[in-house]
Amino acid sequence: MKRLWMSALVVVLAGCSTTVQGTATPETFDSGGDTEFRDLLTECDAVADDRIAATVGGDAIARGFFGAICRWDVAGPNGIVKVTFNWFENGSLDAEREANEKMMYLVQDITVQGRKAIRTQPPNEPTSCGVTAGSPDSGVVGWWVQYLPGSGAPDPCEAATTLMDLTIDLSR
Repeated sequence: MKRLWMSALVVVLAGCSTTVQGTATPETFDSGGDTEFRDLLTECDAVADDRIAATVGGDAIARGFFGAICRWDVAGPNGIVKVTFNWFENGSLDAEREANEKMMYLVQDITVQGRKAIRTQPPNEPTSCGVTAGSPDSGVVGWWVQYLPGSGAPDPCEAATTLMDLTIDLSR
């Protein structure tokens, strides 16, 4: 039985092999001048790490996850501050407002650099706040700042608004 099985395996393996003539060369990428993916994942660099840390009152910063949502942990006198940035190219303020209202968050209309924006806070959580505005290109960008409860931290909405201001400052 074992000999029959080995013979069948040799036949199968022999039938699956092929020989390709020529010389193997690595494939190169030529976008033909297309810059669609040139700045992929650079959205997280919209505000320099040291400016993020200073804005939330920290002196050490560590980058976390990067993608459509970027995260940092900032250490300082108020403990660890969680900072989140998002850039949704197809998002809208209306969709962000609707999502936050469904979560029963407090939503307030504001302006940042003359742009319509919203400020969002979870109920009964004064140490956490987010600001979302129309992005300089398309969609929406948002910042979320979350201090430790009871840390005596500064206003998270002020920090989130300052980060938004730095993000959409078109004069830089």
